[in-house]
Amino acid sequence: MRILSGFPIVESNPVEHAAALPERADVVIVGGGVIGVMTAYFLARKGRRVVLLEKGRIAGEQSSRNWGWVRQTGRDAAELPVMVEANRLWPQLQRETNEDLGLEQSGLTYLAASQSKLAEYEEFIPLARMNGVDSRMLSGAEVAAMMPTATRRYAGALHTPSDYRAEPWIAVPGLARAAVRAGALIRENCAVRGLDIAAGQIAGVISEAGRVAADQVLVAGGAWSSLLLRRHGVKIPQLSVKNTVLATEPVADVYGGGAADDILAFRRRKDGGYTLAPEGFHEFYLGPDALRATRPFLRAFLRDPIGRSYWPAAPAGFPDGWTQSRRWSMEDASPFERMRILNPAPHAKTLRKLLADFQVLFPQLGAVRMQAAWAGMIDVMPDVVPIVDEVPDVPGLWIGTGMSGHGFGIGPAFGRILADLMSGGEAGHDMERFRFGRFTDGSKLVIGPGM
Repeated sequence: MRILSGFPIVESNPVEHAAALPERADVVIVGGGVIGVMTAYFLARKGRRVVLLEKGRIAGEQSSRNWGWVRQTGRDAAELPVMVEANRLWPQLQRETNEDLGLEQSGLTYLAASQSKLAEYEEFIPLARMNGVDSRMLSGAEVAAMMPTATRRYAGALHTPSDYRAEPWIAVPGLARAAVRAGALIRENCAVRGLDIAAGQIAGVISEAGRVAADQVLVAGGAWSSLLLRRHGVKIPQLSVKNTVLATEPVADVYGGGAADDILAFRRRKDGGYTLAPEGFHEFYLGPDALRATRPFLRAFLRDPIGRSYWPAAPAGFPDGWTQSRRWSMEDASPFERMRILNPAPHAKTLRKLLADFQVLFPQLGAVRMQAAWAGMIDVMPDVVPIVDEVPDVPGLWIGTGMSGHGFGIGPAFGRILADLMSGGEAGHDMERFRFGRFTDGSKLVIGPGM
């Protein structure tokens, strides 16, 4: 496993996938994150002619910038059966693809600093048992035995031994290579400027390299999905929040899996370092989409009003920037070409605090040095679960977005589901929770868990 030095996926990296565009495909996928890549993989294995177009680099945005947790713990009730499938698929994919995904079944632990937090975590146990997940509650003494060098004493924890961790910037590009070997065509540095819609239904896409005809298109563009869809009158209440992440240099092993308390989250990496992130803190940029989505997001904001920092404007070129183009010509460069990789700056104060908090928790490590730092824009929905559905008013247009920070781990299963649904098959799970129309059909908004 190579040592991480600087963020590994940047725009200056050589293009790995440069397939020539065909005139026609069965399916075009917009976006080379984990959802797009896994859908391409499973479609190709079905013999479908699939083209994946990525404006920058495979996994260049949130699919490589996440914590690397493959997590069943604390999932939404509707997500959990899908995640159980994903938990089975991850080791299967590592075997089938012969790719090193950095996968380790080292467990995940939610540490409770108080009895009230412990009781909150305990509410997940019946749901876990219903789905065959081995989550269990740990006492304070059991937590101390699990992390004997930690200085903080916890009331207990929610622990799931069967959860995995993986290396996002290694796993998703590896899975993309496997998709190509299965028959998918992938082209990086090729933005989709817009959808080709004829007589009210999908006819293909217009990319910067030309048109590709297709009867089905999947928009899996992460933080950019709403901007692309709104260009064609398809509106989803999607916003983006920024999360800062830090990678330490290799240090002694203080816990082999992933864990989080009310201050920070940490997980062991295969290169011997730890990935650190603030627990419960995000940055949020105000913009036109944010104002439009105030009503559907209000309950989610009120549930955690101080868990984020608000900024009056996003940097130029961001999806919801005040000066961002909302209308553009298919003949001219689009916003997606002007920003190949969304690369927000990490929050400097948070980086200093992460290192300090980690060293306070594990002082025997001595001075822990930062090896790399980055931030990512997490695409979120008001109820904290994604849209995975066909747009009813535009036959052939599918959406797989709004993963709300849960996409990396669950990606293989949602990719399999989308591939089956788009091929006329069954999802194998109840997809009612993830339908496109739930924000406009009068349904009561049920906010997913905050874990």
